[in-house]
Amino acid sequence: MCGHCGCDVPVVPRRIDLQRNLLERNDNQALLNRLHFSEHGLLAVNLMSAPGSGKTALLEELARRWPQRPLGVIVGDLATDNDARRLQQAGARAHQIRTGDLCHLEASQVALAFAQLEHSGMNLLVIENVGNLVCPAAFDLGESLRLVLFSVTEGEDKPLKYPGLFQRADAVVISKIDLAEAAGFDRQLALDNLQAVAPHAQLFETSARSGAGLAALLGWLQDALPS
Repeated sequence: MCGHCGCDVPVVPRRIDLQRNLLERNDNQALLNRLHFSEHGLLAVNLMSAPGSGKTALLEELARRWPQRPLGVIVGDLATDNDARRLQQAGARAHQIRTGDLCHLEASQVALAFAQLEHSGMNLLVIENVGNLVCPAAFDLGESLRLVLFSVTEGEDKPLKYPGLFQRADAVVISKIDLAEAAGFDRQLALDNLQAVAPHAQLFETSARSGAGLAALLGWLQDALPS
């Protein structure tokens, strides 16, 4: 994998110690991030998925529909700023992090990006993580909620293949449901797999194209806002 987060670490004690130190430093910064977000009255959501699952399309629609206040987004991507520009055009306040060869976001990167984001008047901050179903699961960014997204075109067994990510999710979004029939998506099998791996997670079935399911997701996010 990336060679940075420990995903390629063999069973060698010295290398494991280095990984532990990396995660400890990250967790300390994540705690500071969480306190900072709370001080600003923000609900912070860590949004994770594989590449091409529809994270940015979903956030575009949330930005257009989020009631009264601007949606804040910190976007992680390897190279381009395409997603941030798309989100800004949809009305979000977005800041791009280019991670280079790093396949996940870390809490220190989020802290630096947040300092450059105009957050006055915001009450929701979404951290759009790098498209990856392995490494991002290990890194706390200071979020209050974890939202995992997978599309009907990826197969019903995604939760079984990547249980660590789904087990840590507060909610799971099945995206692109308008394509379910064309993709031959077995909805009941996908629900059974989710129930087996993440029975605690709230479930939303959405289509950014048609708008299906977005009202329920918006309502859940609004209910989770700091009082």
